[in-house]
Amino acid sequence: MLLGSVKSNIGHTQAAAGVAGVIKMVLAMRHGVVPATLHVDEASPHVDWSAGAVALATEATPWPRVDRPRRAAVSSFGISGTNAHVIIEQPPAEAVDARAADRPRAGLVPLVLSAVDAPALRDQAARLGAHLAAHPELAPADVAHALVTTRTAFAHRAVVLGRDTVGLTRALESFHLGGATAVTGVAARGTDPILVFPGHGDPWPAATVELLDRAPEFAAVIAACEAALTPHVDWSLTAVLRGADGAPPATDPRVTHPVRWAVAVSLARWWRSLGVRPAAVVGHAHGEVAAACVAGALSLEDAAKTMALASRAEDGPDAPAGITLRAAEIPLY
Repeated sequence: MLLGSVKSNIGHTQAAAGVAGVIKMVLAMRHGVVPATLHVDEASPHVDWSAGAVALATEATPWPRVDRPRRAAVSSFGISGTNAHVIIEQPPAEAVDARAADRPRAGLVPLVLSAVDAPALRDQAARLGAHLAAHPELAPADVAHALVTTRTAFAHRAVVLGRDTVGLTRALESFHLGGATAVTGVAARGTDPILVFPGHGDPWPAATVELLDRAPEFAAVIAACEAALTPHVDWSLTAVLRGADGAPPATDPRVTHPVRWAVAVSLARWWRSLGVRPAAVVGHAHGEVAAACVAGALSLEDAAKTMALASRAEDGPDAPAGITLRAAEIPLY
């Protein structure tokens, strides 16, 4: 049994002492190494070290895999005499894999970097690139998730895109050397994200198909949008997005706006599942309906009816006779 202390690394942290020890042991379990306790020149002579199975961890020691989980005990001795003690056990490997499998994994992965200034941002890109090069087994989606959920967000931001570890490593190194391989900006202090929904443009069918297959949250909302649209249209939302035989193209005037609305609200739910919670939403033209739906001002059913009626009214000569867009038919708010 090895005995060590995190205090030799960071000093006496008072209220943070216990959590520092927990963090140290969780990382030790993950990496399979018991770290050395620093600055131990000799063991205390007041302890009979030969009487038991306890030894000081004076150097980094491999923590081998055996037929039982790794376990560690962490004690925190408070200045007032309080002694907190917790036993940590390594989680089953299959439990970790199951959590990772639940995470949406699109082909193009964004790595979000932040720092206090522009030089530090490029330095961070270099460090992350070196880490990815040294650990090719890391899944890019897991790295991306960790960057946005476990690190402090500073004002200077950069987003590097890539489909695999090799591509991301090259992009990070290029950005570090001054290349324009990242989208950069400076965030205003104390602001939360705002989602903006467009009223025109391509509804991105190719990218949508990948999300349908890889992101369960996105696919579930698309299915709900299709159910809400069905009473008002004679085509299938999923068939349009997948380009199925016999389905109208996404550029068809009867189809474009409802499809764009469905993709927008589904993307908003997907981003929410990843931890992105907007402080506000705003929309342009038909994007206003998506914004109202995401904000809760419109139900999914009312928003679907609004988009279906609007698309029929804009269909020119092919529109059914007598279609009039009244407030009773389009309950915007």
